[in-house]
Parts: sequence; C-alpha cells; structure tokens
Amino acid sequence: MVEIPDFLAITIGMIVFFTGAFLTRRVSFLRDYSIPEPVSGGLAAALVIWAIYHWFGVEISFELEARDVLLVIFFATIGLNARLADLVAGGKLLGLLLVMTVLFIVLQNLVGLFGAQLFGLPDETAVLLGSASLIGGHGTAIAWGPTIEQLTGFAASEEVGIATATLGLVCAALAGGPIAKYLIEKNSLTADQQENPVVGLPHGSDEHDDIDHVSLMRTLLAANVAVILGFIANEAIAAAGLKLPLFVPCLIVAIIMSNTIPYIFPGITWPARTRAMAVVSDYCLSIFLAMSLMSMQLWTLSGMGLMLITVVAIQVAAAVLFILFIFFRVVGSDYNAAVLSAGFAGFTLGATPTALANMSSVTKRYGQAPLAFIVLPLVSAFFVDLANAFIIGFFVGG
Repeated sequence: MVEIPDFLAITIGMIVFFTGAFLTRRVSFLRDYSIPEPVSGGLAAALVIWAIYHWFGVEISFELEARDVLLVIFFATIGLNARLADLVAGGKLLGLLLVMTVLFIVLQNLVGLFGAQLFGLPDETAVLLGSASLIGGHGTAIAWGPTIEQLTGFAASEEVGIATATLGLVCAALAGGPIAKYLIEKNSLTADQQENPVVGLPHGSDEHDDIDHVSLMRTLLAANVAVILGFIANEAIAAAGLKLPLFVPCLIVAIIMSNTIPYIFPGITWPARTRAMAVVSDYCLSIFLAMSLMSMQLWTLSGMGLMLITVVAIQVAAAVLFILFIFFRVVGSDYNAAVLSAGFAGFTLGATPTALANMSSVTKRYGQAPLAFIVLPLVSAFFVDLANAFIIGFFVGG
C-alpha cells in the first residue's frame, strides 16, 4: 500500500483539476452538460488508480486532512456571501427544500427495500442501498454497517454500504448538469444578470480588474477569521453535547460576520460577492472535489456486480423523475429552482460538495443563483442528518 502525504495529495489534486479542464475543452458532452472539471478529472484519476491496483496489486491512498480544510474554507466563503435579505427571502424555500428532502429520504429507502428483496438481502439492508449510503454518504454507511450486520448477520453489510456510496457519488457528479440543462433550456429560464459571481467566474469572463493580491488576501483573511471563530463555536457546541460537522458553524459564523461587520465598520472594504471571493471559493471546492473523487477506491465495487448496478440505477432513475416532476415544480419552476435541481441530485445521490460543484458548473454557464448556494447547504449539511438518522432508525426497526 502506498499512502500519498497531504502536500503531495493537494498538488496531485491540482493536476487532476487541470486534467478535467483539458477533458472538458476536448469532450463536447462534458462541456455541453456542465460536468464540473474536478469531476471529469477526478473520475479519470480514480480509473487510473484502479488500473494500477488491478494490474500491479498496489493500493494507492491519500492523506486527506488538508482536503477537509479546503472544504471548511469553502463553506466560510459561502457564508460570507450571504445577505440577510436573501436569508429572509429564502425562508419559505428552505422549508420547501427540507420537506422535499425528507420525502425523498423515505422514497430512497423504499427503493432500497425493493432492491434488498429483489436480491434476497435482509430488509434492514435497505438503508445501505438507500439513504444511509446515498444521502448519508460514506461516513453514514460506515457508521450503520456494523449495526446492520449485528441485526441481520449479513457479513457484507459495510461493504455494500461503501460500494453504494461510491457509485452514488459518481452518479451524483454526472447527473446534476444534464438535469439543469434540460430544465433551463426546456423552460427558457434565465438568471438575473445583475448578480455578482458566487462560486467561480462565468465561462468566457475577461473582467479581472478587481482581482489582485490585496483583494485575494482580504478574502482569505475574512475566511480564515470565520473558520477560527467557527472552530471555537464548534467546540462550545460539542461541549453542550451536539456534534456537528465543522463547516456548519463556520458557515453560520461567516453569515453573521457578513451581516454585521460591514455595518459596524462602514469604512472597511468587505470582500462579500467580489470576484476575488468567487475565485477563492472555486479553488477550494474544485480541489476538494478533485481529491475526493481521485481517492475513491473503485475496487470496492467489485463483487457487488449486478445487484449494485441495478439498485443504484433505479435510485438514479427515481431521483431524476422526482426532481423533474415534483421537486422543480414545488421549489418554484424558475431558474433558481433549476440550479437547485442540479444541487439536489448532487447531495441526494452523493454529498453536499458534489451538489455545490454541480450548481457552480451550471451557474458558470447560465448565470448566478446566489440563494441556491445558501439554502441548500443549510438543509443538506445540517437538517438532513437529523431527519436521515430518524428515518434510518425507523427502517431498521431501531
């Protein structure tokens, strides 16, 4: 086994991103359907690593602590871009998104139950073919695997969960762009062209006047302060008995900062919704996602064969139909809803960063949708974990 250290892993992540950018320029499908550059590059790298494992028996893994720091900084930048007016306007949308997500968690586990019965697995493994692995991701799948094994005696429970989460992440990264393209072009939707960029600069952009070393350092300073205060808040929250991902309090602290500091100190230049902030956000998200995908151990999918492919294919079909015929209409049937549809596909089949990368890729091509970048992380990174845990417990009878 070869373990790649953090610094080298980040460097490889950059190379993987540029590989994806090259592929996107050369392959019209990737470009036309807004497949994020780190996705195409990360999947290509994962396939190469799988080939090395298959041919030479060498397992390559990566230290990913630095990757996780990038995720925290990214969410801090999202919070710094939040306006109180957006949060007020997004209150109803936040509630609708939460209701849609809870309904889909139930649907996802019903599909998982169908798959378990179809292939003769214990009913309790439905959640490992459903929301524990897909909406919950690798962490939730690993957490529930031993419990399912203890309840059912099914020895491969954890392996099924990990394999489902891995294949789901791949599908999530590929599904969001095509869904948004279909909805936007079918309904002739347009963005508010007055909005400043939130994550990344629009394709073809040549306006770089306000990006210099000062604006970038100002952005990084604000993000770093938000992360420090978020870390302190997270420690206090943990001491009170509530465990949250670090990026959640960092996101919330950054929102508070951006809606207080510019008013308390009106003379300062605040970096919210600047092109420098968009560049920093895009860098952190792109490298995080490239590292996440290139580090997937695709050989964990082997041995699952027909069962895994069939069940995940049904899950993807269920997600696409739910988004096109229910979700999009419920959340507004407008451009913002189309961008959220790409994000919904990303986190219900994969993970929150995948959702945001899907939305970023769409908005770079079609125009900004800042509200989507605020409401979706609040649901997918916080409320969903609570709802998912409750529903999983119901399905396993615990």
